[in-house]
Amino acid sequence: MVALAGFTERSFSHDGKAKPVYWRGSGPGVIVMHEIPGITPSLLRFAQWVTDAGFTAIVPHLFGEPGRDNSYGYMAKSMAQVCISREFSVLASSKSSPVTDWLRALCRSVHTELGGRGVGAIGMCVTGNFALSLMMEPCMMAPVLSQPFLPLAIGKTRCAALHVSPQELDTVKRRVAQGEKVLGLRFTGDFTSPGARFETLRRELGDGFEGIEIDSKFGNPDGNPLAHSVVTTDLVDEAGHPTRVALDRVIAFFKERLE
Repeated sequence: MVALAGFTERSFSHDGKAKPVYWRGSGPGVIVMHEIPGITPSLLRFAQWVTDAGFTAIVPHLFGEPGRDNSYGYMAKSMAQVCISREFSVLASSKSSPVTDWLRALCRSVHTELGGRGVGAIGMCVTGNFALSLMMEPCMMAPVLSQPFLPLAIGKTRCAALHVSPQELDTVKRRVAQGEKVLGLRFTGDFTSPGARFETLRRELGDGFEGIEIDSKFGNPDGNPLAHSVVTTDLVDEAGHPTRVALDRVIAFFKERLE
């Protein structure tokens, strides 16, 4: 395990698989699932905002090198690692990646330890839709999907797919009908996280889905037309900037659902 300043290092095991997990803060638990290429400084900055808001940030290490800064070469290496990993099903439209089983067990363990109304989670990029799968656990009360990337947006069907099984989607729809909510974030120009995916969420979940889509077309004064990572790499920490507004909404969502 790699030491990260301010975080407590643990190992969590389920079904014979052990992974490092980094903890920080106090209060209700929020699972922070990192994006490509891994647990970067900008991801840790987001985790700090979560802890500053009164939550315990739990960051599982799924791939990459914890603490390493982003670069194009590092991104390519991590993406290749994910594509060949048996824990990720990058082309699957109607089933979730196998690693979500381990993540659901982590949710149960966190809730048992910390108590409270439940736990929250945010997935980003390749983990973006994982928060939907975690709703199979009754303790998952605040799921956030940030730029959901899987399945790879190849073809019309995959562009609109949610990377969950029919059973998982039925569970999500049932819980939403009972009052639960799902929050989603993306940039409008992000072809890796297509707008069709949010259209599917709106159709399936109705008012139970709150989608925040940040304008990133060319000529847009607020951001990069190639922007992808809403609350990490591409976040502009300035009052009133659309990405900062989105971050504030994520924190408010956790407070509404967990406190």
